Amino acid sequence: MTTPSADAVIREIAALGPFFAVRVHPAGTEPPRPWQPLTRPLLEARVTGVRNRLAAQGSQRADAVETRVAASVAHLALASRLMSPALAAAVLHGSLLAPTLAELRGQSVPEGPLPLSVPDDALTACPDALPAQLADALSRRLLDGAVCELADAMAAFAVSRHILWGNTASALNGAATMVTAFRPDLAARTRTLVALLLDRPPLRGTGTVADGAFRRRSCCLVYRAAPDGRGALCGDCALSRALRRVGAPRPVTRVRPDAT
Repeated sequence: MTTPSADAVIREIAALGPFFAVRVHPAGTEPPRPWQPLTRPLLEARVTGVRNRLAAQGSQRADAVETRVAASVAHLALASRLMSPALAAAVLHGSLLAPTLAELRGQSVPEGPLPLSVPDDALTACPDALPAQLADALSRRLLDGAVCELADAMAAFAVSRHILWGNTASALNGAATMVTAFRPDLAARTRTLVALLLDRPPLRGTGTVADGAFRRRSCCLVYRAAPDGRGALCGDCALSRALRRVGAPRPVTRVRPDAT
């Protein structure tokens, strides 16, 4: 079997949606502006943009939304940008897409998924790798690499690690849902790989899967952005089950990270 080129893999991944799309730049080179490193200035701009939009949705001042709430919601979207193409590359082609955070470049856009560019040597073909081997490689090189580095950076906005890793698990599950929606034939392979990743550090203990449904053991805090602090919860939130159990009237909806 012929191994597809890196360009072909990237194109097929991008067809799954904006959270999967990445561009490629030559390794060791710096793409031109407006591309920039995923460092504090870009992250601060992202958090500020999310805070402003959350405030506008509640018809309130930006300072009424806690910085940590905006940072958590921003992190969920950023984690989705890292996890989605990596999962798709692994499931569709048995390839490992695992750049470091320092190698990634993004653009400061007002809203929507962050444009992302990766070096052309960040994709490694592993056509004969078993799911467990891919999970080990993704856990070691991506989760312990760029994803952990992103969590370190976002923790500076007073977001707890418990929430940040819960966001990452939620992002992984969201990516799996999108992959299986577009490629039902890969549903079993996708869910197997996700289960293996959730069973490995650092995602072990961040959520549970029952009857095919994922539920995280933390909350991204977006409900706190509502004027009374009682906004809608994400469908996989740890709080939604507890609130239904005590009969609280709060609505439960899935908050899409692309709203950020």
